[in-house]
Amino acid sequence: MYTTSHVNLPQDAREELIDMLNTLLANAIDMHWQVKQAHWNIRGTHFYSRHLLFDEVAKHARKHADSYAERAGALGGYAQGTIRLATNNSQLPEYDLQAVDGEAHIRALVERVGRYAASLRDGIDKSEEANDPVTADILTQTLGETEEDLWFLESHLNGDVRAGVTMPPKGGNRRGRQAEDISQATT
Repeated sequence: MYTTSHVNLPQDAREELIDMLNTLLANAIDMHWQVKQAHWNIRGTHFYSRHLLFDEVAKHARKHADSYAERAGALGGYAQGTIRLATNNSQLPEYDLQAVDGEAHIRALVERVGRYAASLRDGIDKSEEANDPVTADILTQTLGETEEDLWFLESHLNGDVRAGVTMPPKGGNRRGRQAEDISQATT
């Protein structure tokens, strides 16, 4: 459903952008609730810090959803943001309900946030092709925040070979140099 808009873009470009924004809206709503699933069910080592991190990531996804819905409206579209619509339109995989410990939740969220970030990059490309710098800017800002969230999540897997990340050798950095022992530093 489309309405009149005086945004200076051709109707077909606006319709494509609105469809893309509604897909991102579904992804963000789904992301929010998947992260909340982890937030509510996290157990184990680093419980409190991860519990707080997950809440921050969920808050970001909720804010993103609002931006997508409002931009779709500004372009003359109808934001399709109910839970049922999000379930049908999200590109994210279903959350791993077997995840209980912190590492399993982190791995599940890293995969989903990474996919969400990839959908934002695709949206930026589509926005630029449609000559819509406003939507591209919204998505670029959102991508920056999303990739920072991804970094924070991935940092909890640092050194976990299952995450594909390795730590430098003990006593040195990745280039084999000795790391400075800051515990011995004096002020």
